[in-house]
Amino acid sequence: MAHKLFIGGLSFSTSSERLRELFAQAGAVESATVVTDRDTGRSRGFGFVEMATSEEADAAVKKFNGQELDGRTLKVERAKPAGSGGGRSGGYGGGGGGRNRW
Repeated sequence: MAHKLFIGGLSFSTSSERLRELFAQAGAVESATVVTDRDTGRSRGFGFVEMATSEEADAAVKKFNGQELDGRTLKVERAKPAGSGGGRSGGYGGGGGGRNRW
């Protein structure tokens, strides 16, 4: 199973291939993707890299988090599973209140 890393702070000129080449210094890269805008095709400034093992993923975080690439400082961390996006549970909870009219 691949171990996915989130890569933030990418230069708009950084390519997926450049990302793959860089992260290969930490181990076997299974995939490297720079996320692009659906309408313009332009980089959105972040991407994902999948490393072959947990150890290689940890090594990549240690090696590249805070490092500079193409003039920008990288933020590298383990990717969070899709759908676990933080503290919002959605919906309109509670409520009711108001006066009852009899």
